[in-house]
Amino acid sequence: AGGTMPGMPDDLRIVPANQATTAELDAVFERGDPARCRCQWFKISSAEWHAASASELADRLREQAQCGHPHGGRTSGLIAFVDDRPVGWCAVEPRTAYPRMRTARIPWAGRDEDRSDGTVWAVTCFVVRAGFRRRGVGRALACAAVDHARDRGARAIEGYPLVDGAGTSAERFVGTESMFADAGFTPVSQPSERRVVMRRELTQ
Repeated sequence: AGGTMPGMPDDLRIVPANQATTAELDAVFERGDPARCRCQWFKISSAEWHAASASELADRLREQAQCGHPHGGRTSGLIAFVDDRPVGWCAVEPRTAYPRMRTARIPWAGRDEDRSDGTVWAVTCFVVRAGFRRRGVGRALACAAVDHARDRGARAIEGYPLVDGAGTSAERFVGTESMFADAGFTPVSQPSERRVVMRRELTQ
């Protein structure tokens, strides 16, 4: 992906994380809240998350991403590069890959769906390095997540972003409504004033 949306860096490219190196993955998570969480918040229970060290969470993400195994067929997200420098991350997997999401209120409020349906994928987290924000990297990752999920058999893909203007920059790791709208997602529910469930049906 790259060069298809206004304001996006011309030299942007996005690859599945298993086609990148562990060092490139780690570089995206170099500081701030992402350096601690490593996209594990939806993967394990609250007690497990708080008990785990930062290095343990980092090891979990490295195993899930399967960096350096381009033919393995399994990964947990996408990495964005600008001028061959790793600058962004997007977590995208089958919705069933996020155990905590099965009991969370946001995805299910006002909806009656099979929570064990692995053909519905979810975009749960974005990380963009300082110096590369507000340049369309997150939007490009959301678009690339659609193709990534479709190519792996997903029939639909969802996100759970904040409505535009809500939350702090740290809270916007889930993305914003306009990011998902630009990637072709449409609202299916609004469980709170600040959060909206966005979904895109995929055709093979």
